[in-house]
Amino acid sequence: MDRPLVALVLAGGTGTRLYPASRSDRPKQFLPLGGDQSLLSATVSRADFADHVVVSTRPEFADDITDHAPDAEVVVEPAAKDTGPALVYATHRIAELYDNPVVVVLPSDHHVGDGFSEAMARGARVAAETDSLVSFGVEPTRPDTGYGYIEPGTFHGDYADLATFHEKPDADTAERYVEQGYLWNAGMFAWTPDALLAAARGSPLDSLVDALDAGTVEAGFDAVDPLSIDYAVMERAEDAAVVPVDFEWDDVGAWDALARVLDADEDGNVALGDDPIVVDAADNVVATDGANVSLVGVSDLAVVAWDDRVLVVPKAQAQRVRDVVSQLRDDGKF
Repeated sequence: MDRPLVALVLAGGTGTRLYPASRSDRPKQFLPLGGDQSLLSATVSRADFADHVVVSTRPEFADDITDHAPDAEVVVEPAAKDTGPALVYATHRIAELYDNPVVVVLPSDHHVGDGFSEAMARGARVAAETDSLVSFGVEPTRPDTGYGYIEPGTFHGDYADLATFHEKPDADTAERYVEQGYLWNAGMFAWTPDALLAAARGSPLDSLVDALDAGTVEAGFDAVDPLSIDYAVMERAEDAAVVPVDFEWDDVGAWDALARVLDADEDGNVALGDDPIVVDAADNVVATDGANVSLVGVSDLAVVAWDDRVLVVPKAQAQRVRDVVSQLRDDGKF
């Protein structure tokens, strides 16, 4: 491909489900969860398939980005309004920075395995050759209720038409989706700026595109509501495709994910930080920044001790940590 390939890394979230390690002033992308590098540093390191790397973030995190991605260009969105406005703004800036680029979007909280770089380059080629908005669909390894799904349509070699998105299902529906060949929605995309901005013009983000063209960025952000890119653009796009990928993948967005990406002891317990003392305990996740944690006679829990705070939650309900954060925010304690 003779066009510049730009990896656009999203690093503007806070990671509420990884509380208490993740806090309002210490978002998850700056934490080393399962390795020596921070999640952001690891994401930038594996973007070696790209000619350029751009990190998109919010104002309060901007000064810290260079500690984790010293060679990346940084784009600072005026306000945190979810992935829709963030990606439209960052893609518009990339079109100004580079000549006729293709963009690959990478969240900064994923765990990936072998074959990732080749798959991203393949998706970029599809985006360049078809002018489609490309979503990467991961081949499921289990009927997971924590992910959205993509239903592929007609296949055309390396990609398929994107028939429709499906929201996070219940257990029975997830099993049916896997049986029918649906793919996990990994939140990774490829597109040309022209394709994304054209699609955004017919979406709830239309006024933002007009404002960006006029150079009135803050007014454009003020004019739109927080929206995900899936809802604002992808689900409405007429020219959307999905590229199936089969590399190992996990969204390190909640504490139960550590059970899948870290090595376990003989009883199925995994530890981040100091090893806990374990007596008749199995299949637990323990994460700590130095506290000594002991488990006796319990199973299937996530136990997190970080700073002066402790979280205990069944792994199966790890997504509900955001409910705790909601209360803490109301009290000004997040």
